[in-house]
Amino acid sequence: FTSTREMSPKLRFAVVCSSNMNRSMEGHSFLSKKGYDIESYGTGSMIKIPGESERKPNTYPFGTTYDSIYADLKGKDETLYTKNGMLHIMERNRRIKSGPERFQECDRQFEIILTVEEKVYDQVLECFAAREADSETPVHVINMNVVDNPEDATIGAFLLCELAQHLTNSDDLDNDIDDIIQDFEAKCEREVLHTVLFY
Repeated sequence: FTSTREMSPKLRFAVVCSSNMNRSMEGHSFLSKKGYDIESYGTGSMIKIPGESERKPNTYPFGTTYDSIYADLKGKDETLYTKNGMLHIMERNRRIKSGPERFQECDRQFEIILTVEEKVYDQVLECFAAREADSETPVHVINMNVVDNPEDATIGAFLLCELAQHLTNSDDLDNDIDDIIQDFEAKCEREVLHTVLFY
């Protein structure tokens, strides 16, 4: 049995945080398990993850693999990085893709870009402003702040998935999206930013 109604083409999603480690990867993992076409990225200049103190984060250049970060953390202090969850996060991440990717270097196009922090949202907007739009292909950039820790990343991924479901269910996204976001904001009691850009 197939519906006579045309299925809307599958929306392509990107979820973006600063280092493509925790919040965006939790979203990537959760949404891909639900069948969404999803990629994830970071907008930072370096990959930054917690270190032995707040003043001493571990930093790596984009292009470093999750495997090599895992090995580095394990070699530095296996007990600490097991306890703070970073080794678990690396294990999860390397099952999804080989390493963090920087949004500014991505040449894929998406219908929806989900960001998890206002600074990241601004960096995505700056990235589009820096390159000439060469088509009329719209992309919706949507921000919902998610605190950068494993527990909040899990809640954030659940909420982003709920938003993705509403967006996917729309027959006319460009007209419906403002109402969808308003309803979502009211239900989740979180401020959501939204803008339309063009590729």
